[in-house]
This record gives sequence, C-alpha cells and structure tokens, in this order.
Amino acid sequence: MKLLLCFLSLLLSISLFTGCNRVEPSVSIQTVAPKADTTEYFNLRPQLEKEYGYTHAVKIGDDLKISGAVSMDDKGIIVAPGNMEQQMKNCYVDLEKILQHYGYTFDDVVAENVYTTDMKEFERVSGFRNSIYKKQFPTGTWLEVKGLAISGQLIEIDMEAHKSK
Repeated sequence: MKLLLCFLSLLLSISLFTGCNRVEPSVSIQTVAPKADTTEYFNLRPQLEKEYGYTHAVKIGDDLKISGAVSMDDKGIIVAPGNMEQQMKNCYVDLEKILQHYGYTFDDVVAENVYTTDMKEFERVSGFRNSIYKKQFPTGTWLEVKGLAISGQLIEIDMEAHKSK
C-alpha cells in the first residue's frame, strides 16, 4: 500500500510539473504596438523663418516646442519699438496663434522663458501675464540679455506645452 501511495504521489507531482493538469485561459491576450510619435512642424511666418533658418514650432506626440516669439509683422519689421508692454502683448498674440493651431491653450504651457534687454521694464509690466496664465504659471526663466536678433526688440518669449490624453 505504501508503495502504491508513493507511486500515485510521484505521478501527481510529475503531472503538476509538466502541466498535464493546466487549464488554458478563456481570454486571449493581444499585444498592441504603441503608436509612433509623429512630428509636425509649423511656420507662423514662412518666408521670414526660411530667411532666418528656423521653424517656429514643432510638435512631437503630445509635446509642443515653440521658438521665441517677438513683436514683428510678417515683413520682419519691429512692432511697437521702445514699448515693452505692447511688445510683450504682441508676443503672446503670436504664441496663442501657434498654440491654437495645435488645439492647445495657455493652460497647456509647462515652460516659458523670457529674454529681455530691460529686466526692470519687463518686471514693471510683467503683471500682464496674470491675464494669460489664469490657471497656473508654467516653469520658466527670465533672462536679461545684451541684445536680441533684430535691433529694437525688447523681449522674446519661447515656451513648451504638453497636452495629456
């Protein structure tokens, strides 16, 4: 009898280890490849951007990187020379156009960098940003620089945005 019990125990152990008693799941598992990030470029002022050698914005997946916006018209002429507040407002108008092109808003902005040739004057008018960022201010840096790309520019603002699904 002892021999029979040992033999049955051995058979049971072998069947468990070899999977003889394994139950197949009734649900099939499918592997789905992740969607590749697409890259989209946007030119706000195509002719000027080609001349200066840059693209104003690029979107990769859910991330949007926007080059520095300045106060200029489509011909590259500075708008509101000598007026920091108006130049800043003009920058935000252009930035909003780019954000809207991709379906983003200022609420999606996660980083903003401001470059100015006159930090005191920028600080004086920076309260305008409260009308732009109503939900949350993004991270960012304010830098006073010796000069910007075109003489007469007082401010340049670049930013990054992210839209979660």
